[in-house]
Amino acid sequence: MPTPAALSTGTHFTTSVSTWVRSASGPEDFASGTEAPSACSRPLSLARHVLDVLAERAPLGVATNCSQALGLAAVQCTGGRFAAVVTAESIGFYKPRPEPYREVIRQLNTDPARTLFVAGSAADVPGARGVGMPVFWHNRIQLKPLDDARPDFVAASLEPLLEIVR
Repeated sequence: MPTPAALSTGTHFTTSVSTWVRSASGPEDFASGTEAPSACSRPLSLARHVLDVLAERAPLGVATNCSQALGLAAVQCTGGRFAAVVTAESIGFYKPRPEPYREVIRQLNTDPARTLFVAGSAADVPGARGVGMPVFWHNRIQLKPLDDARPDFVAASLEPLLEIVR
């Protein structure tokens, strides 16, 4: 099975990613989260509250390796609070390449050094750091960091973001 970075986008993409995650012995709830209906129907319980508070403090953006349809559906399911949404399909590149991060920064019209990237994966850390963004790694299942993943903050919960972003 090819790695997710080698897959095309669209329906085949979400099905293939889900299959790949299951074959890699990922947690079942993580694998089911890669499918369109599941990815948007169950946002983390604290995520909505954190997004509400953060949206009052700063514009929010998303850089995702999802398809355009899945990325936009996820944004809608979280209340559509995002001023910038960049998907792998829309930009033509997968994270951790710099293009998705740079495009979100461009759309938000912000300085990378003042733009906190919230990573859901250790694989996102080097890409965001590489364009000059500080990184909060939401490591909810306590994975080991990659050798080149040196986030500024690591937590199993999103709650610390409420103290970090003022």
